[in-house]
Amino acid sequence: MVDLESAKSQRSGASEALEPVVLGQAATSKEARSFSICHTGGGENCVVDGDTAWINGEKIRIADIDAPETHPPRCPSEAELGERATQRLADLLNGGQFELKKGARDIDRHGRKLRVLVRDGRSLGDQLVSEGLARPWEGRRRPWC
Repeated sequence: MVDLESAKSQRSGASEALEPVVLGQAATSKEARSFSICHTGGGENCVVDGDTAWINGEKIRIADIDAPETHPPRCPSEAELGERATQRLADLLNGGQFELKKGARDIDRHGRKLRVLVRDGRSLGDQLVSEGLARPWEGRRRPWC
């Protein structure tokens, strides 16, 4: 698990390597792609839920946030907020180029790469938090119901 200090340092711009990603509708590359929603399966570029996406064929868990579960949600309010978070993450990923920032841990216990997604120096996870669609990662999941 990522502790609170690790999550803070990931969001604050610690000197970890950035992997540039040229994806989304606003990207200038001729090979720009867009993200769809793929709730359960894998894909090249798609959003699973509010804190997980397939990016260039790799499953990425957004390391600095916790978003509501969508499969399965534990109550109707979590389901509704989770769907909104999922759609908003897709919108953000389709908004242009972003970078994947590596944190203290590379992979979680489910085999997903742990990354902070950054555009113009700002974490996309922080944006979801500011919009009330996620909360900062505190080292463990908490209930949404």
